[in-house]
Amino acid sequence: MVENRHQSLELSDQDVLDMYEMMLLARKVDERLWLLNRSGKIPFVVSCQGQEGAQVGAAFALDRERDYILPYYRDLGVVLAFGMTAKDLMLANFAKAEDPNSGGRQMPNHFGQKKNRIVTNSSPVTTQVPHAVGIALAAKMEKKDIVTFVTFGEGSSNQGDFHEGANFAAVHKLPVILMCENNKYAISVPYDKQVACENISDRAIGYGMPGFTVDGNDPLEVYRVVKEARERGLRGEGPTLIEAVTCRLTAHSSDDDDRAYRKEGEVEEGKKSDSLITFKEYLQQLGILTEEKEKEMLSKMMQLIDEATEYAENAPFAEPEHALKYVYEE
Repeated sequence: MVENRHQSLELSDQDVLDMYEMMLLARKVDERLWLLNRSGKIPFVVSCQGQEGAQVGAAFALDRERDYILPYYRDLGVVLAFGMTAKDLMLANFAKAEDPNSGGRQMPNHFGQKKNRIVTNSSPVTTQVPHAVGIALAAKMEKKDIVTFVTFGEGSSNQGDFHEGANFAAVHKLPVILMCENNKYAISVPYDKQVACENISDRAIGYGMPGFTVDGNDPLEVYRVVKEARERGLRGEGPTLIEAVTCRLTAHSSDDDDRAYRKEGEVEEGKKSDSLITFKEYLQQLGILTEEKEKEMLSKMMQLIDEATEYAENAPFAEPEHALKYVYEE
């Protein structure tokens, strides 16, 4: 008999079914983006595959009506959970005028959507960490019961922005959750060539904040630690550093060939722990996800993605004279 783990986390059967559906949507959107790239229709893909469990587990532990998120470029699962749609993402990848992130100006996966409190990142990695800390400082000053949630890769955790942001947040006891999605490669550089300590979370003690390393393939465990971190932040106890260890199931991007630096069979081994497989098995064993339900879920999802793809492909590009819009005072 499989233990019902989500019940102890005060999650209903519908909650965990919704989590799985969001993880699956992120995977299916991602797979479509790869197909569009390989057929020459969009220029670039940075994939979330293998990290959906960590992303969706974390997002469901937040207040998706009030909290602010500052995602990094792989966080398809986070932004979908916070209200971005497949159409929004397709418009961004086709660089169309209706792209809610930047009106077609930025590279794909520079997520930003004011209405859903998704704060844009930039191409220099980790610049979103000080921004998250600044928003948390404003929230504390204005006595708002919200947290900011910021993500980054383990390679990014070596940048000065991370250290300065983490230190400031800890000193001022700000409600920030810093989550490192450790997929073990900074593009092509393996973990042991990036960091001397065993875990990224080991760094937390140096800033005077709690640090936790969890299985990023287990959405329920990620949900638990993020929920607890949020509660600490709201109590005025300051930030938390969370490390979700995952496996990147694709190359770094559509411009990368990971066969040049990964051992043969490494990705295949990683696929055995894929959260889409393990979480699905958990739900099936508890009788929450049936074959019929999954078929219905997939059918609706693929129709949604097909419609989003067609709409974005046929949508107009921005007018050339709008190139400077929002850059200066206009």
